[in-house]
Amino acid sequence: ADPVEAVRDIPDAGRIMVRGFGLCAIPENLIGALLKTRVKDLTVVSSNVGEGTSGSAFPWGPIRSPASSARTWGRTRSASTRGAGVPAFHAPTAYGTLAQEGGAPSKYLEDGHIAILSQSREVREFHGQHYLLEHAVTAYVALVKGWKADRTGNAIFRASARNFNVRMCKAARTSVVEIEEIVDLGSFAPEDIHVPNIYIDRGIQGEKYEKRNEHIMIWKEDDEICKSADSIRTRIIKGAALEFEDGLYANLGIGIPLLATNYISPSITVHLHSENGILGLGPFPLEEEADADLNNVGKQTVTLLPGGCFFSSDESFAMIRGRHINLTLLGAMQVSKYGALANWMIPGKKVSKYGDLANWMIPGKKVKGMGGAMDLVSSTKTRVVVTMEHCTKANEPKILEPLTGNWCVDRFDREGEIITEKAVFDVRGLTLIKLWDGLTAEDIEKSTGSTFGISPNLRPMQQVET
Repeated sequence: ADPVEAVRDIPDAGRIMVRGFGLCAIPENLIGALLKTRVKDLTVVSSNVGEGTSGSAFPWGPIRSPASSARTWGRTRSASTRGAGVPAFHAPTAYGTLAQEGGAPSKYLEDGHIAILSQSREVREFHGQHYLLEHAVTAYVALVKGWKADRTGNAIFRASARNFNVRMCKAARTSVVEIEEIVDLGSFAPEDIHVPNIYIDRGIQGEKYEKRNEHIMIWKEDDEICKSADSIRTRIIKGAALEFEDGLYANLGIGIPLLATNYISPSITVHLHSENGILGLGPFPLEEEADADLNNVGKQTVTLLPGGCFFSSDESFAMIRGRHINLTLLGAMQVSKYGALANWMIPGKKVSKYGDLANWMIPGKKVKGMGGAMDLVSSTKTRVVVTMEHCTKANEPKILEPLTGNWCVDRFDREGEIITEKAVFDVRGLTLIKLWDGLTAEDIEKSTGSTFGISPNLRPMQQVET
């Protein structure tokens, strides 16, 4: 079918879903066709809004993105529930945050000012734990990118490109899928079908694909940054890599944690999980192995280890929600003393003394959405280790007293640590337990924005051997 004809009936001010994770598996041809229709004022539901002028970041006129976050998609699996006839459900993620209280930016004006703020959410208690009411999300049309489809419309996806494609097909009134290759019946086994044709209303074969990599990362045997113990980030992650144990299932967040793939001892097996749908995450690829359909949560090119597997993003968050992840390494902009993690808004751009962690929202700047840390810290069975530099580039402390406005934080006030290039803290009460060689507790006091206790068994920081 003609791509333009496939999307021509999308009305101005309509709500659509657009798939992709960064630049991975974006429906390039359908987006280009939609631009040709000159449709405007769309409400776009997406877990990621592209990059630059690629993906759903294309200039469509004023766009409202009420669900531009993984929280609404993978963590709540709201698309599939609405598609299954469930209008709402309760989930533990984001209790006690701005997402619960309301007031997060939901729509921006063209000049960058906030037009609409989010509403507060109903809270219920089940078995001693608080849950928020999540309304299921639907749309008039979903634009989806597939790898192959047979001539009856059954579709499959490749590598990490599955992400939220499956759920969006089920959630929208009409799903329009663009396919790289149309194959004969029987080309793939019935049990390998990811989306049955009942969920696909229209389909086109893409004419051409740019398939850009957002962040091409290449394995270099002689990478001086990885070898250098003086690199701040390397020092941090080589200390955090000591947390790995044989048989562990561990999630790696964006930033410093993603370097951990380079420092796992070959004598142990660690199953690395990436929230965009990978279990068995491997190191960066050789140059000739870089694959636009195989990216980690940081949109970096990666590899898959033998025994690894791919799945949809909602399945990935079910692993998190179901308490199957033993350890998560998270990057942070702020952390507080009491184990509260502000993972999507930074009040004053700091981290507090109580384990509050902020990592996606800076007041005065547009917000695309919170990341998966909200779910990871809400799982009580997952040990949380925050890896971050001790101070900002302006040399301001990032570990603070309680953050102003605890509505912007998630708490991990249980077993967990904060690891910086200077020290390691136990987050329960913020206790200094390890020091970098050559530093004193007084040095840490000067660069930390909160009071803290000092362990009677204060030890030097250790690192994995490479």
